[in-house]
Amino acid sequence: MRAKAAGCPLAISLINDPSLASLMEPLGIDAFINPRTATVSSILRHIRHGRVRAIYSIGDAEAEVMEAQVLASSPLAGKLLRDVDFPESVLVGGLMKGGKLVRISGTVRIEEGDVIVLFALAADVAEVERLLQVSVDYF
Repeated sequence: MRAKAAGCPLAISLINDPSLASLMEPLGIDAFINPRTATVSSILRHIRHGRVRAIYSIGDAEAEVMEAQVLASSPLAGKLLRDVDFPESVLVGGLMKGGKLVRISGTVRIEEGDVIVLFALAADVAEVERLLQVSVDYF
């Protein structure tokens, strides 16, 4: 708040209590960092199966957003998006092919090397992991 009062155009705050997040906008704080959430996301990135590039825990671990590279032996590889049996709560947020974002549609084929972004409620994370993991033969 002092930075804003002194004329700083952007203010970022560190908060340890997530219940304070709702106060950030009324106080003029532009962004905030919760170290607990950042730590949880970093740990999850290392324990999730498959080639997860980034993972973010949302809320109090109620959901996750995962960015992962599709590997050759992943159950996703070679399938049309409409043919993947995603759990009901899972949403496809993006798909990159060769470094370019493609428009999401059921006719898009997921291929080895593609990067997919998925949103999943906590109850469906295990199934998403299964879709991203590779078979033992891969190694």
